[in-house]
Amino acid sequence: MARVLIVDDEPNMRLGLQDNLDFEGYEVDTAENGREGLEKILKNGYDIILLDVMMPELPGFEVCKKARSAGINTPIIFLTAKGEEIDRVLGLELGADDYITKPFSVRELLARIKAILRRAESSAPEATGAGVLIGKMQVDFRLLRATVKGKPVTLSHKEFEILEYLYKHRNGIVSRDDLLTNIWGYDENPSTRTVDNFIVKLRQKLEKDANHPQVIITVHGTGYKLITE
Repeated sequence: MARVLIVDDEPNMRLGLQDNLDFEGYEVDTAENGREGLEKILKNGYDIILLDVMMPELPGFEVCKKARSAGINTPIIFLTAKGEEIDRVLGLELGADDYITKPFSVRELLARIKAILRRAESSAPEATGAGVLIGKMQVDFRLLRATVKGKPVTLSHKEFEILEYLYKHRNGIVSRDDLLTNIWGYDENPSTRTVDNFIVKLRQKLEKDANHPQVIITVHGTGYKLITE
């Protein structure tokens, strides 16, 4: 049974989501502000986190940032009334796995939750490239761990997914649309600029010189290629 944490300061929203998720068979925990949510995220293990953006105590973006900095890779879906592209890009760059704008259909939210959990389950047992060296980074896709010279490197769940997809198609061209379709996996995809921003972050962690990439190279007008020896 998947464990879900709902972090939202609106009582009706928390209760409504909890009722629907309970009905679907999920084990549900809640937090009424960002600070309480972060404390629970750091102390407890969840399979997915539903995180409001505009909250008292600690905004959702800051909760996500602190959780990722602490090495928490649990998938995060932002729930927010903000719909501008800049907010979507910022949320995803901070390490969120999805973004849904209020008001939203509960059916759509449930579909996104199931899609994220399904991708997490399907990638874990295969361990494609477990223990492989990509650039200067040692990556274990089974355990979602990455290190550089033995020191842990924090990657979001989405970064692991992108890197694993590139590794599966190593030495071949992967288009931005391929990444959007296969990583985000639903119709309302983020922009291709979001993909580029994720690639920049990955390069900063695995390239010897991120300004002159030799591992994840750009194929102009198309997408990217992950080069392995």
